[in-house]
Order: sequence, then C-alpha cells, then structure tokens
Amino acid sequence: MDLDLRKLRYFVAVANRLHFGRAADELHIAQPALSRQIRALEQDLGASLFTRDRHAVALTDAGRQLLADAGPLLASADAVRRRVSVAARGSRRLVVGFRAGIPVIPAARAFEARHPDVVVDVQRMEWDDQAPMLLDGRVDVGYVRLPIDETGLRVTPLYTEPLMVVLPAGHRLAGKEEVTEADLAGEPLVWHADPSTQPTRRPHPDSGLRVRGVEEKLEHVAAGRGISFVGRSETVFYSRPDISYAPIPELAPDQVCLAVAASRTSPLADDFFAAAQATAEITAECGNHDVSRLGSGTVSQHG
Repeated sequence: MDLDLRKLRYFVAVANRLHFGRAADELHIAQPALSRQIRALEQDLGASLFTRDRHAVALTDAGRQLLADAGPLLASADAVRRRVSVAARGSRRLVVGFRAGIPVIPAARAFEARHPDVVVDVQRMEWDDQAPMLLDGRVDVGYVRLPIDETGLRVTPLYTEPLMVVLPAGHRLAGKEEVTEADLAGEPLVWHADPSTQPTRRPHPDSGLRVRGVEEKLEHVAAGRGISFVGRSETVFYSRPDISYAPIPELAPDQVCLAVAASRTSPLADDFFAAAQATAEITAECGNHDVSRLGSGTVSQHG
C-alpha cells in the first residue's frame, strides 16, 4: 500500500509535540479526526507508532524510525511540487545556495557560458537550514560548510580554508599575528550549534548564546560576551573596527563542500556541480580577497 503523505504530515506534527491536542490545533483539524488518521496510518503500516495513556504520549521504536525517515520523504515531495511549478511557468532557473563568505560568481559565470538562457539565483543559507533547503527544493545546489546532516544529500568536498578566531577589539590577544589553543583556554564560546561541534580540541566554556548567522556571532563577540571562530573568507566580508581576527594554525581547516539532494536528477544541477568543481581554486581565492574586482554579473540574489 502506498504511503499517504497527508497522514505522514499528521504523524510528524504529533511526533514533534507528543500531544494530540496541540498537534490538532496546529493542523487546524479536530482532535478526534487527527486520532483517526493516526490509527489509519498505523493500520497501513502494520505497526503501532505511539504509546498513549491519560498522562503522556510517547513514540514506539517504529514511531522513532518513521519520524527519522519522514523528514527527507516530505522534503522530497515539497521539492517535486516546486520543480513542477517552475516547469509549468516555462522558466529556466537554477537556485544556488551559499554560506557566508563563499562567492558564487566564478562558478555561475562558467555555468552561464554553457547555459545563457538559464537564470542563476542565489540564496543565503545558515548552518541550521542548509540541509533542509536542499532537501525541500528551495535550493537546487548548495555551497555548504561542515558539519552538515548528510542524510538524503550528496556532499562533495570542494576546498578548505583556515579557521580564524574572532576576538573583541580590546581583547588581550587582539592584533597578534597568530594565536594558539592554549592562549584561548577558558574563554567562553559564542557558537552557532551544539558546543560538542566546536573546532578546538580543548573544550571552551559555553557562553549560553546560540546564534544563526555570522552577523549575530560578531555582535556578541564585539560586546565582550565571548570568542568565536569563522572561516578566513568570512573575515574578508565582515571587517569592522570593534572586532579582531587572528589565525590559529593548529586547528583543522574549515571544509567547504558542494551538496545536492541525492534524489535530485537534473542536468542543470549536474552542470553547475561541474562548473563549481572546475572553478574551486578561483572561488577559494576570491573568498579570501576583495571580490569587487570581479565586476557585475547576471546572478540575481534573493532572501
């Protein structure tokens, strides 16, 4: 029996909240109707997805497995809708996602030389939405920074760049040519993800601050709330007088990759992939120098 995507969406809503009433409110349906849909899904799958009593709702092992698989499946369905909508309008468009500091122009120019009729749009991504944007079709191809959840994605290493520490301008280490991990021992960390993903071998105290983008990270560092780390290309795009950058040679470099949904079959996406790989050295160089010399291109940006 085919899996009903509507029932699957209902399941995800309940699984994320572990509360039928709140899930029903979000879905704008009556709670009894939601319960019937979940029971029907359990019958379709031949497995119990939740344990229920008067006090709590919990996922079974089958429910946890379905929740893990549901995200990529629903994202893929959303991507199909988007691609069909674009095709129906007769437009030829490729959306390229990128993280801060990574220039798209070198690959876009190489791609447009082969496909002058295709408009290349660019879309900024942050650490927490780079995988979802690729999976649900908002982005066709993405320049991503590791770590990333690679489930449902094809991820190809492109180049690396040195990591830099970000310090307040008045910090005792500001202005040094380079610093070591030992120099930074005990400094609170302003980070964009789980503290376990920080790039240093010596864990830093957690500042308690969670940020999405580079701009938020720099604001907290400038205010003296902690230190942080960025790729060298990001320091080129974010120069300001109240912060200081310094290299840390002993840290592993930041890995920049290309990513596309594993289920995506698109000659245009494949050609951009090839163009990005062919221009990787230029892209890395541009990301570490002033890119204004590249001049204007036909790339359009949104978001």
